[in-house]
Amino acid sequence: MEGPLSAAAETGSRLHGSRCVGCAVAAYPARPGCPCCGGPAEPVLLSATGTLWTWTVQRYVPKSPPYVPPAAGFTPFAVGYVELPEGVRVLAALDIRPEDAEIGMTMTVAAGDGVPRATEAAV
Repeated sequence: MEGPLSAAAETGSRLHGSRCVGCAVAAYPARPGCPCCGGPAEPVLLSATGTLWTWTVQRYVPKSPPYVPPAAGFTPFAVGYVELPEGVRVLAALDIRPEDAEIGMTMTVAAGDGVPRATEAAV
């Protein structure tokens, strides 16, 4: 698909989503139609800050692509869903130590290399 809904976000930038023209439901990734009512959707930039909804530790090497293991080898890392104010839950690699992850903590979400990345927000 090409057009305003297919624009890939640059690493470190805000995520590109969509919002339904009729019922205002937001979606990520962006899509041309509403996942709720089927109406048309318009592109939107999603909020950069949200709340960690849930998380876990990725203890095995993900499939490649999109994952590219580091030269030093695989190390387990945290992944989680960050709920944005628009009501969208975004799956992201968490750039924090797993022992520091807490449900409800404020996170900053940005486009990453292949997947969104989330870091603890400065309070």
